[in-house]
Amino acid sequence: MSIFSRMTDIINSNLNAMLDKAEDPEKMVRLIIQEMEEALVEVRSTSARAIADRKELERRKEWQEAEASEWERKAEVAVRKGRDDLAKGALVESNKAREAADIMAEELHALEDTLSKLNEDIGALQAKIKDAKARQNAIIMRGKAAQSRLGVRRTLSDHNIDDAIARFETYERKMDDLEGQIESYDMGQKTLSDEILELESDEGVDEQLNQLKARVQQTNAPAAPVADVNQGNNN
Repeated sequence: MSIFSRMTDIINSNLNAMLDKAEDPEKMVRLIIQEMEEALVEVRSTSARAIADRKELERRKEWQEAEASEWERKAEVAVRKGRDDLAKGALVESNKAREAADIMAEELHALEDTLSKLNEDIGALQAKIKDAKARQNAIIMRGKAAQSRLGVRRTLSDHNIDDAIARFETYERKMDDLEGQIESYDMGQKTLSDEILELESDEGVDEQLNQLKARVQQTNAPAAPVADVNQGNNN
């Protein structure tokens, strides 16, 4: 598991803890970004130590290689002088130095892989921090809106609200009853204006009645006799 993965787990753990506690959205986002920046600092520190280790290991490897070459030179000198026993001892030391250099080469290869992964982690963290800062305001606004909605939902789900509405409806019903009582006192009592309006209404009905009678009488009246045209001509 890379350092970035471990940092991500830590950040997610802290994020979940803050969500469970319903922390202030602005504070929550700021702490998340702070966690990511601290993780970036740690990854960079680890990379710096790895780079220092690589430089030291390269120096030690070069020294072992130089030591192996020096023992080989000494073995050649011993051979030229006819001292095979010394030459064998020099070759043994040369082989030891060469083996140590080979081991360090393998360690350097593994360290290079680590540095490559650390570099990827740094790039990923930087991208995430940049993205988080770009979305910070939007996340804060969404968080505050969510908190407000949550507060409203909790308030509405409280039974006290139902009781308050029930009491309100009771008072509203009492007002209806009171207004009904007031209107009941006015029933059957006519004002001067009401009586005049009734008289005007009666006059209108009387006029309509007279017009109707006139039409009926006109319809029922006998038709006038028609003169005999032929009889008039004969006369």
